[in-house]
Amino acid sequence: MPKPLSLPFDPIARADETWTRRWGRVPSMAAITSIMRAQQILLGQVDAVVKPYGLTFARYEALVLLTFSKAGELPMSKIGERLMVHPTSVTNTVDRLVASGLVAKRPNPNDGRGTLASITDKGREVCDAATEDLMAMDFGLGTYDAEECGEIFALLRPLRIAAGDFEEGA
Repeated sequence: MPKPLSLPFDPIARADETWTRRWGRVPSMAAITSIMRAQQILLGQVDAVVKPYGLTFARYEALVLLTFSKAGELPMSKIGERLMVHPTSVTNTVDRLVASGLVAKRPNPNDGRGTLASITDKGREVCDAATEDLMAMDFGLGTYDAEECGEIFALLRPLRIAAGDFEEGA
């Protein structure tokens, strides 16, 4: 886990004050800086939890996605689409899971150019164990209760819609 900064002041609030004096009040600057710092903190915490399983959070997400599929396998293109990452990132992630024996790859019989990734029994075991540990630490969000987590989700949803992640009525 990341080492606490333990600063005697809030550096983002200080940056906001300095920004305001120099360029005027721009609340979005403090908001994005807070979001980016929160992402660093959360990624560090969850990566520390999944590291003993030979995973990163990205690899964990891929395993979870495979467990969600009926047959335990998905085309590589679907994995990238669902995880909202570039095809190169999917290939890297899946190849590392294959090297760890957590996922297997095979040609997609429905698409001569495509590849299917399928979770192995070992992959399911690792995914279940990592999930248990992540749930025990509330995915790093234990500072918030369930209602507040719902509020965070709701506050960020319009941003994701505006980015084109999905259609508004979905």
